[in-house]
Amino acid sequence: MSIPKNLDARGEKGFFVPLENNPEVMSHLAHELGVSSELGFYDVYSIDDHDLLAYIPRPVYALLAIVPTKIYWKARHKEPKTAAYERSGDEEPVIWFRQTIRHACGLIGLLHSLSNGGAKQYIQAESTLDKLLKEAIPLKPTQRASLLYESKALVVAHRSAAQVGDTNAPPAEEENNQHFISFVKADDGHLWELEGGWNGPLDRGELCPDEDVLSEKALRLGIGAFLKEAQDEGDLLFSLIALAAKSH
Repeated sequence: MSIPKNLDARGEKGFFVPLENNPEVMSHLAHELGVSSELGFYDVYSIDDHDLLAYIPRPVYALLAIVPTKIYWKARHKEPKTAAYERSGDEEPVIWFRQTIRHACGLIGLLHSLSNGGAKQYIQAESTLDKLLKEAIPLKPTQRASLLYESKALVVAHRSAAQVGDTNAPPAEEENNQHFISFVKADDGHLWELEGGWNGPLDRGELCPDEDVLSEKALRLGIGAFLKEAQDEGDLLFSLIALAAKSH
């Protein structure tokens, strides 16, 4: 990936162009960062229609969701308050990134999805993402966020992905009223909810060895809380995509 020497890693005016949460965009960005083409994203059209779920390869390593702001905060207000997350390295059950770049929530969601659990095995050696993680893992969250903020390679990959998709990329200055959240099954067998705008990662409970993030239990423990709030509000403007390896 060619990186202009004079590129400001923060993007124009300090924030990124929002990304679409669709398989084409997110798979493109993952591959730009150095993830194997064997791994990609798939649309999730339903969480309870077995026919619609059947075409998604299993296991699913991560579920990446866009949640409308109103629904997001209704669910978040029910979360118990916790201290800011300050773990790093071997202390961490999952790799978590604090978001400090405006409108980079899609990028952060993607990094969470790729950097934890089974998806890690598809990160190619010496790729942009491989190098980034080697630098990031020993760092505390504040220093880790600074690493992302200053990464020119991330800017290049993000700008490339922002030009892909079904709609024209909006101006970077435009308000974004949605939140990207990643749900992953980590190496400890637990379902984790990861979002860079929260205080830290949220442990949603243990899954059985044969349960992935699209299993009934994982959906109930994870995205289910947001879907319940959405049903109560009559606002179902969600977007869900699943991360999985190609079936052969």
